[in-house]
Amino acid sequence: MNRYIQHGSVSTLQHCKYVAEVSCWLNRRLHIGANPHALLVGALLHDFYLYDWHTDENHEHPLHGFRHPEIARQNARRYFHVEKQTQDVIRCHMWPLTLTQVPVSRAAILVCIADKTCSLYETLFLRRRKECTHA
Repeated sequence: MNRYIQHGSVSTLQHCKYVAEVSCWLNRRLHIGANPHALLVGALLHDFYLYDWHTDENHEHPLHGFRHPEIARQNARRYFHVEKQTQDVIRCHMWPLTLTQVPVSRAAILVCIADKTCSLYETLFLRRRKECTHA
């Protein structure tokens, strides 16, 4: 996950760590009462899809935004044997883009919100600065 860029200049691994931090902070600060294990593990594995979605040279990953939650869920189940609630957190994190995958648990709602917040911040503010060259 550290080999792939997610948003801006942030790796997929770092993005997942940010989402975990924000999710847990919201849960604690707002006294939401989400399942802490499902929240943390779901946040850390929500983008566990293991490919670079920016390069679609072979057209192997079309519609990444719609498909990657299920790929990440399957990988998390295969490699870490995560429980059903954690799988639901991963599967629902792209709502409302994935219209039928509505987050219903507190953990899934928090990860969904944290993912959108972190993605926006990373895209807008954590981009590599290009050298300015004057002619």
